[in-house]
Amino acid sequence: MIPCQRHLFDLPDDVAWLNCAYTSPLMRSAAAAGASALTQKSHPWQISPTHFFETLNTSRALFGQLVGCPPEQVARIPAVSYGIALAARNIPMAAGQTVVLLEGQFPSNVYAWRNRARETGAKIITVARPEDNDWTPVVLDAIDENTAVAALPNCHWTDGTLVDLVRVGEKCRAVGAALVVDAIQSLGVMPFSVTAVQPDFLVTAAHKWLLGPYSFGWCYVAEKWCGGEPLEENWLNRQGSEDFSRLLDYQDGYQPGALRFDVGQGSDFSLSPIAEAALRQILDWGVADIAATLAAITSRIAHAAGAMGFKVPAAAVRAPHMLGIAHPDGIPGEVVRRLADKKVFVSIRGKAIRIAPHVYTSDADVDRLLETLRETL
Repeated sequence: MIPCQRHLFDLPDDVAWLNCAYTSPLMRSAAAAGASALTQKSHPWQISPTHFFETLNTSRALFGQLVGCPPEQVARIPAVSYGIALAARNIPMAAGQTVVLLEGQFPSNVYAWRNRARETGAKIITVARPEDNDWTPVVLDAIDENTAVAALPNCHWTDGTLVDLVRVGEKCRAVGAALVVDAIQSLGVMPFSVTAVQPDFLVTAAHKWLLGPYSFGWCYVAEKWCGGEPLEENWLNRQGSEDFSRLLDYQDGYQPGALRFDVGQGSDFSLSPIAEAALRQILDWGVADIAATLAAITSRIAHAAGAMGFKVPAAAVRAPHMLGIAHPDGIPGEVVRRLADKKVFVSIRGKAIRIAPHVYTSDADVDRLLETLRETL
């Protein structure tokens, strides 16, 4: 268990930010790294050609450490939608095949597959939310020999209900389907191993549970797809681009592995240091310890919310770090406003109040949340 880390963040004592699934606060160290990077851009004579690659490859290696893959299989992307579009471009799909999605899945992992299905004559299968919130059995039932792609999250973005991606990965491999994972709501707070899950593409962005900047993310690409087609052509992802004196010796070859998929201007001197500082701290804490710490917080909230009459997913089917609570009579329309008036910040997603703490969450934060919920009801 990790003691409350509020001192590492610029969070006033009277603010309960229980909305990390929306976006996280930056740590003081990450904000300082960003401020220093902006100052560096004021002195461009200090930016050498090597900075373009060192900056990018440092965060690439740290992300590889987080998920258990070599850095050569990590592409730098700006958003989840970019990584999903990359997967959709490279995974073959034919008329009569299917793409498996969840009901209420986040749009960034839906629209690209709808477009590909229209282009190829494939069919979207949307798995309905089960009554018991146990997604895994119904997802496994939906994947068969006609499945081209299962494009799924590790947990549902509205309430943290889980999908067992290890079992889903096994099923996908058994029937010859690809597995594309949108992990923006789980990486950094739930242990993840590409060796165990074996996704074809794993996509995330930094600004939520990875405690990093906006418009910065990563995409793990399985080795079989590393010879694929990038979404864009830029000088950085071409072979030999480290030698600025030869950039006009145009190259047909790309950088090795997943580096061919890097977004243009991926070095991003102002954002990379922020992402790097955040990743280093997450790795220092340890993802398993982060998960255990947040599970204790969400379990306390779940128990109290259940006693108030809220519907709460069973512990076995929910993620450790995020909780969606619904009420049989519906969520009162003013609940978010009343919570915000008390400086308690959550989100309404779907039919649930989504509560998303992190290691900066204090007992006092949880107390104020529960007190205000009781008053609202």
